[in-house]
Amino acid sequence: MKTMTLPNTHLEVSNIVLGLMRIVPLGDEEIRSLVGASRDAGINFFDHADVYGSTPHECERRFGDAVTFSAEDRARVAIQSKVGIRSGFWDFSKEHILESVDESLSALKTDYLDTLLLHRPDALVEPDEVAEAFNVLHDAGKVLNFGVSNHTPGQVELLKRSVAQPLIVNQVQLSITHAPLIAAGMSANMAGLDQSIDRDNGILDYCRLNNITLQAWSPFQKGFFDGIFLNDRESYSALNDVIDDLARTYDAPPAAIAVAWITRHPAHMQVVLGTTSVRHLLDSAVGSDIALTRGEWYRLFTAAGHILP
Repeated sequence: MKTMTLPNTHLEVSNIVLGLMRIVPLGDEEIRSLVGASRDAGINFFDHADVYGSTPHECERRFGDAVTFSAEDRARVAIQSKVGIRSGFWDFSKEHILESVDESLSALKTDYLDTLLLHRPDALVEPDEVAEAFNVLHDAGKVLNFGVSNHTPGQVELLKRSVAQPLIVNQVQLSITHAPLIAAGMSANMAGLDQSIDRDNGILDYCRLNNITLQAWSPFQKGFFDGIFLNDRESYSALNDVIDDLARTYDAPPAAIAVAWITRHPAHMQVVLGTTSVRHLLDSAVGSDIALTRGEWYRLFTAAGHILP
């Protein structure tokens, strides 16, 4: 398992992240098995959000009830959560951020979060309020590092005018088939080509220039929760042919090739795996150690339907 140091931190973390958004139906022993298998594979980063579950903090609570870390173990793992999504609206108010983080810490049974992300952009955000909340949390030792999720460069810059702490992470959707943040830059200034449309104001280059780690969620999704592309021969026959060929080349599961396509990128991204299957987790995590060649990376890119003008 490859590891990396998150910029502007002392956190040495795996480039594979275990996402816990689907664990509510699992029993305590199943959750422990999932977490234990991830740690045995070298994964030391766990991703949560206050909104995961059918009620606020439900997944965090299931995790906290099932998994107990000694002080030594807690120092060896990174726990991340997110705040801001509420029922029917988004909320980056100081009051909500502080209240929700306290509830997250209680649910997770931990004294601190290694990272807190602002989940989806709040159109009514007051950056000074966010900064005040972050200062309170940081000064109290409740949150060590901060970041965002699904934010554009402009939205990050707006926050940075007020927030004192570095914003070290931007978690975004990315897979071989859902890759506008990469594909648009490959076809800049190509009139009439849909791929050339910049849909995020240059998130990829901005994050690389500003030492912000991109975390890729839904690494197997065709689009926005449209199902997975692995084994989808109807829509992605050519892509699956290439994936299967590379899986044979590297003696690895197909899911590992899909993960390796993301980790191969020089932006040093992390991949968030939201599975509850130990087998799928372990198969996917193999991708951390596969170094695709430049030619192999581009074979996957073009087989997914992206264009090299």
